[in-house]
Amino acid sequence: MRGGPRRRPPRPSSNDRSLGGEQVEGRQAVREVLIASRRRVRELLIADESERNPVIGEIIDLAKSQRVQIRDVSRKEIDERSRSEAPQGVIAFVEPLEETLLDDVLAGASDAHKLFLVAIDGVTDPGNLGAILRSCEGAGVDAVILPRHRAVHVTPSAAKSAAGAIEYLSMCVVPGLPTAIQHLRDANVWVVGLDDAAEKPIFGLGDLATENICLVLGAEGPGLSRLVRERCDLIVSIPMRGALSSLNVSAAAALATYEVVRARRS
Repeated sequence: MRGGPRRRPPRPSSNDRSLGGEQVEGRQAVREVLIASRRRVRELLIADESERNPVIGEIIDLAKSQRVQIRDVSRKEIDERSRSEAPQGVIAFVEPLEETLLDDVLAGASDAHKLFLVAIDGVTDPGNLGAILRSCEGAGVDAVILPRHRAVHVTPSAAKSAAGAIEYLSMCVVPGLPTAIQHLRDANVWVVGLDDAAEKPIFGLGDLATENICLVLGAEGPGLSRLVRERCDLIVSIPMRGALSSLNVSAAAALATYEVVRARRS
């Protein structure tokens, strides 16, 4: 949660329990990692022939103020070391992201603060994950729950797509999503899955959106897995009025999270 639940110590990138995120690329993502200052930036690479626009200038000023090592390198080296498309002439090497304990997130629930969580079931495209995380951070989601296996975690492409959201958003990694969903239900969190075939529209959540709630987003293509679907309290859909039958999962995440925001504001 944003109030700062207890976090696990950082783990090395070679550990399969790591969230990733040690290589951050793209101007906005690098700028935010420096502004947030939640984890140490070890080194900053900037293409020596890159256009010195205001964002690059701000990145350099922030890095200098934090005594980060800055290296001017060739565009070729940036491209060779990049692990995302279009790194925009800047790469930061940082400490790994820290996982948040799900129990700590649940402990933050109260009458005054109803939890807003998002669980991601098997999303494998890093661009989609990054876009989902960006929407979750903007919508004030308390934490995102990711399965440890059979899903993408925070790669450089995901971090770039998230545009800095990973620096502010708590993320919980769980061994299995069906078990985690049952844990949520036992903690009085309503679990709502999104599925194209559901008859009930998400716009009918009503008062449920003002309770402790977790939205579950399915993988690209197959959607929610069978066990996850069976453990949800409710399955809803986003009504489609055109020729297409569904939205991209990141677009669905943006619409669904802000529907909860809308319901809570009203």
